[in-house]
Amino acid sequence: MANVALPVLSGEGGLSRYITEIRRFPILKPDEEFMLAKRYQEHQDPRAAHQLVTSHLRLVVKVAMGYRGYGLPIGDVVSEGNIGLMQAVKRFDPDKGFKLATYAIWWIKASIQEYILRSWSLVKMGTTANQKKLFFNLRKAKSKLAALGEGDLRPEHVKLIATRLGVEEHEVVEMNRRLGGDSSLNVTMKEDSTSEWQDMLADESDNQETIVARAEEQDNRHQALGRALSGLNDRERRIFEARRLADEPLTLEELSEEFSISRERVRQIEARAFEKVQAAVKRNIAEIEMVH
Repeated sequence: MANVALPVLSGEGGLSRYITEIRRFPILKPDEEFMLAKRYQEHQDPRAAHQLVTSHLRLVVKVAMGYRGYGLPIGDVVSEGNIGLMQAVKRFDPDKGFKLATYAIWWIKASIQEYILRSWSLVKMGTTANQKKLFFNLRKAKSKLAALGEGDLRPEHVKLIATRLGVEEHEVVEMNRRLGGDSSLNVTMKEDSTSEWQDMLADESDNQETIVARAEEQDNRHQALGRALSGLNDRERRIFEARRLADEPLTLEELSEEFSISRERVRQIEARAFEKVQAAVKRNIAEIEMVH
């Protein structure tokens, strides 16, 4: 897969040229895609991989265009999406009966989102699953409420967004302020006032011991989750991650089509996988804490 050479997109101005170039690659028919996928799966044929990847480059551009509002070079966003596409081709199982595009779009989005998070300053402060969810969905939620103006959200908007996204209200407030850009703390609070915003700030930072303890606890939880996921089979892990860990969870219908099983069967597998992960995480955390 490392030998797959792809066209290069350089800068915003090169987007039209890049799209023209990738249109030269034909869209595969279902039987052609299946045969190429089998050839790569069984023989690791690089030519088969190249055809599978290049036939889906237009899909990557389509997904990448949805992430143009983050101020990052579109060429870099597309490149990251292409990496996700190659990962999808590497892991794709044609015998499961669904299209490569259906499977690949999840990998493309995941790769692009990870790149965006790495590139934004907020990720340097550490991000939880809720912060990631807010990062990619807050602006959309604010748009629906016609609350895209600068400044803090109104309390009723905070409550509604928190409910819709399944996060805490204080997390909505914090993320809204982070994404609002940097403001000078020397600006006066009111036109007729000499008080500055910095005069109202209190030092709420944790001491070093608390920071270390929290980092260690989070690391333990990451380790425990990783071990727990390794105990699932491929189908359980895919469904669990798509339903419980993805920024935009897939529906039961989408997964039922992906695996050619009923929605109820997907729900049962998800519930069973959750129970396994929950039990394994508790067990692993206990073991890790005993070691420490």
